Order: sequence, then C-alpha cells, then structure tokens
Amino acid sequence: MSAAEGPLVVGVDTSTQSTKALVVDVATGKVVASGQAPHTVSSGAGRESDPRQWWDALREALHQCGDAAREAAAVSVGGQQHGLVTLDAQGAPVRPALLWNDVRSAPQARRLLEELGGPKAWAERTGTVPGASITVTKWAWLAEHEPESVRATASVRLPHDYLTELLTGVGTTDRGDASGTGWWASGTEAYDEEVLGHLGLDPALLPRVARPGEVVGTVRDTAGLPFAKGTLVAPGTGDNAAAALGLGLRPGTAVLSLGTSGTVYAVSERRPTDPTGTVAGFADARSDWLPLACTLNCTLAVDRVAALLGIDREAVEPGTSVTLLPYLDGERTPNLPHASGLLHGLRHDTTPGQLLQAAYDGAVHSLLGALDLVLDEDADRSAPLLLIGGGARGSAWQQTVRRLSGHPVQVPEAKELVALGAAAQAAGVLTGEDPAAVARRWDTARGPVLEAGERDEAALARIAGVISDAAPLLERETDRR
Repeated sequence: MSAAEGPLVVGVDTSTQSTKALVVDVATGKVVASGQAPHTVSSGAGRESDPRQWWDALREALHQCGDAAREAAAVSVGGQQHGLVTLDAQGAPVRPALLWNDVRSAPQARRLLEELGGPKAWAERTGTVPGASITVTKWAWLAEHEPESVRATASVRLPHDYLTELLTGVGTTDRGDASGTGWWASGTEAYDEEVLGHLGLDPALLPRVARPGEVVGTVRDTAGLPFAKGTLVAPGTGDNAAAALGLGLRPGTAVLSLGTSGTVYAVSERRPTDPTGTVAGFADARSDWLPLACTLNCTLAVDRVAALLGIDREAVEPGTSVTLLPYLDGERTPNLPHASGLLHGLRHDTTPGQLLQAAYDGAVHSLLGALDLVLDEDADRSAPLLLIGGGARGSAWQQTVRRLSGHPVQVPEAKELVALGAAAQAAGVLTGEDPAAVARRWDTARGPVLEAGERDEAALARIAGVISDAAPLLERETDRR
C-alpha cells in the first residue's frame, strides 16, 4: 500500500492537447502519483481529433502512475467540453471528433438561432445562445456536410462521456457537460425534444444524464487498465465544471482560467439566461450553475505573437498606445468566429515588448468584459480573482489582469485543477461527501494574493474604442466565410 492516510482515487483531465491522470489521497489531497500523454489535433480546415487517441493517452497516463493506480478505489473523468463524438453500432468512431474550437459550424449556429426563436428563446430554453463552439451546431454541420456520417452514427457522446463509457460499458454523462451541448434544457434539466426533433437527432443516441454523486458503474475487466476489480466510476464532467470542483468554489468568487482558451466563470445559485450570448448558462457538476464566458484566443495567441516578434513571452514593456486584438483563430467573445487579428496605433517608436503587452491587454480585455455578467448582483466585487490555467503563473499575465481589472489576484498553488476536481468527484462517490467540500478540505485554492492596483481605465477605453471602430471590418471578415 502507498504511504497514504486514506483511500486513493484517480482524477483524469482529458484536454485538447493531452490526457493527465492524478492519484490522490482522499484524506489529505496529496497527489501520490501522476501521468500524462499527448494527443494530436488536426491543423486543416477544422479542429479534429481521433477519440481513440484519448483512450490510448489515458492508458499511458495511468500506467505512468504505477502501483498507486491499482490501489485506487474510484475514478472520474473531466474533459474538454462541446466536442462531438460520433460512434457506430460497434462503439467505434465514425469519424474524428469535432472539437470545441472548430468554428466551421458558424453558419449553422446562425441558422439555428433564426429557426428556433432567436437568442432570447435559446437562452431561456437551454441557458446558452449557440455559437460555433456549441455541440448542437456541430451536429447540424455534420448533417449538412457529411450525411453519410450521420446515417452511420449509433450513439453521440462528448469527450468525457466517451472515456467514461469505455471504462464502464455504460453510456452516461452529467448535467455540467450536458449543459454545454445546446440540446439539454436548463429549465427542465432534461434533453430538449423540440431541439432534437429539429435536428433530426434521436434522443436514444444520447447518453443518460447521471445524478450528481451517482456511481455510474465500475471499471470493467475488459478495459485493460491498471485498476482493481470493482473500482467505482463517478459521472465525470466538463473541464470548467471540474476545475470549479477542484477549487471548492463557492458562489460569488470569480475564476479567470488562462489556457489555450480563456474563460471567466463563477458558481451561482441562480439559473443564468443571457440573451446577448456573452455568458453561457452552464450547469455545474453539483446542483448549482456555472455562468461562463469563453474566448478562443488566450495563451496560445499571445505566445504566437511573442514568437513572431522573436522575444520571450515575459518580455513585455509598459507605455504602449498600441491596440492588438489577438483574434488569431476567430473569436467567441465577442462572437466573431472568422475574424482575424487586428493591430492599431503602430508607431516608429513602438517596441516589440510594447506590441507583446498589447497582445496581453487585448486577450485580458475580452475576459474582463464578461466578469460582471458572471457574478451575481450581491457578489463581493472586492474579493480576489482566482487565476488558474497555464498562464496563471506567468508574471505578465498576473500583472495585466491586476492592472486592467483593479482587483486583487490570487494564484492557487495547486496544479492540474481539472484533474483534482475529477479526483474530488471520485472521492465524493466513495465517501458520500460533497466534492466541493472535499476540495476545500484539501485546501486547493491556497496561494499568494497580489494586492489590487489602480485600474487602467485609459487602456480599457482605448481597446473598447478600437473594437467599436473596427466592428464593420470584423463583421465583414465573418460574413465573407
């Protein structure tokens, strides 16, 4: 037995780029083993991955965990949201999965909005105004462009559902991930028959939505993984809901997640319905809600600007009057799926470091624009923002968020919060505890607090002005596709 004070559980994070596994001591939250293996994403017209890579990566990550994985009593999977996984009657992928950042379905998103009542009706029905990232638009794209794939499809899954089903042999999902599909009604917490009927999607193809805290099965002997017989499997959830669990998030605390994409979210006890589409009204993995805004362009876009300039990502310089909108992959917030990057205010004396700072400013501005929308009216606006994700430990990201938000910033020391949240969910099905309370017991949000500074109103106004002035050009970029 490992030198653990309590039983062990496994939390999995299957993200866009890799799958990570943590073996965690339920009593203390200590990570006793970990593993990671990469995936590949197509670089062609869309963003796709073969789901079988995720399974191979999970097996490799677990084998890296060694004996600790064999001692685990429960496992849960957190996964990238919105991806469309289509399986045939034998459970094999019909085609590569369409990932969340594949924006080819933007025309289908616009058409679905028009055909089913407009943004307000969609927000009230599903909690979310569908854009190109949302799963419902990807199914509509597939039906239009690859009808033979639709005819061959015997089941439809999300990425975390796919791995959970391979673990257990049972098709299940959870409310957190289901709420990001566009065909799950947040008001009734059930699949929306009208939306599915409009799509021609048989609800029998969809997984059952498990209850929070439910044991959805045990790891089957044929899975070929280093688990003991009878290892419990929790419902799993989407990556943002898993990270919220991993932080033990309470209502009123905002999170900025700085990864390939950027997200800002908070737990709420009120069901969100934003007809502007800025905030997605997702459910969390418990019984509350997770209003969330997402940008496509965050750390990857800023790193690309640094690479183009030939400087380190931390080599920012102050004093810039340049505005850079880093919409290198289109954008989701604002909803401009086919826009490209835009640079304004370049001068002879502009330095590479100032250009790089402008890229940071443009990315953070998009996230902060949604901050007030995700927080309830009675939230404490002076509370620190929790900064997580790959960019959270970078000084340039930290200081840019402080300067543009005027908020104090807290950077949790815990890493791999999606996998930790999945581990907390696994611990919950094992012990009967609230998984968020498990994470708080593990003290996962502990970390240094950077005090608030004066908010840079001039920079915010400059960026907002450029976005407003450039709107016709950016819209033409979208319409051209």
